[in-house]
Amino acid sequence: MSNKTKTQRDPRRDELRRLGERVREQRRSRGMTQEALAEALDLSVAYVSLIERGGRNPPYTTVVAIARALGVAPTHIVAES
Repeated sequence: MSNKTKTQRDPRRDELRRLGERVREQRRSRGMTQEALAEALDLSVAYVSLIERGGRNPPYTTVVAIARALGVAPTHIVAES
């Protein structure tokens, strides 16, 4: 187990947070609720919320499904703008 201090951040956490921010931004720009997105993906609202907050590392297939449900290319969710 790693002994990191509070000042040492895991860069993967930052990536997950940015991924979640992009998912939220795309969802909101389409006027879609977390509930509607979760239903379209057959996922729980809690899981969608965790993704948007950077609390989960969704598998590639879920990221692609999210992009399709939002009507965008997966690169809009994965790549930095």
